[in-house]
Amino acid sequence: MNKQNLWFLTLFSFILVLGVYYITMPSNLLDTIQKEIEETPTIEKVEELDTLSAMRVSLEEVRKEKMEGLKEQLIGEELTSQEKNNLYEQLKYLNEIQGTEENIEKQIKKELDLDCFTKIDSNNISVVCISEDHNTTLANKIMRLVQEKFKMKKDITVKFQKKL
Repeated sequence: MNKQNLWFLTLFSFILVLGVYYITMPSNLLDTIQKEIEETPTIEKVEELDTLSAMRVSLEEVRKEKMEGLKEQLIGEELTSQEKNNLYEQLKYLNEIQGTEENIEKQIKKELDLDCFTKIDSNNISVVCISEDHNTTLANKIMRLVQEKFKMKKDITVKFQKKL
C-alpha cells in the first residue's frame, strides 16, 4: 500500500465519520445553532486596526498564499525528488524568517520598550517602530540589535511612526 492510497483511505474515513455524525446529530441542536447565529448582533462599525497589526496581517496573508502555493506544488506527482527538496527548503526558509522576525520584535520590545513590526526580505530588513522619539541614536541601537541576529551584513531600514 503506497502513501497516496493511505492518504485517500484516511481522508475518506474522516469524511465518512463526519457524514455519520452530521446525520445522527439531533435536529434541535441544528435549530439552536441557527437561532444563535441569527440573534448575534452584527457589528456595523469595525475599529481601525493599528498600523503594526495591519502590517502583520498583510505580510501574513502574502506569506500564507506563498506557502500554500509551494505546498500545492510539493504535492504534485510530476516533480523530481530534487525539485521537491527545493520546495521543502523554501517552506522551511519562510518559517525560519517568520520566527526570526518575531524574535527581533520581542527583543526590541524587551530591550528598548518599543512596539515594532519587522519584515525580512532576503538581504533587506525593514523595521517600523512606534515611538515619539525619532532620533538617529535610537535607530542605530535598533539596527545593532537586528544585525546581531545575523552572521552576514544585512541592509536594515528603520522607520518611526508616532502613536495614533
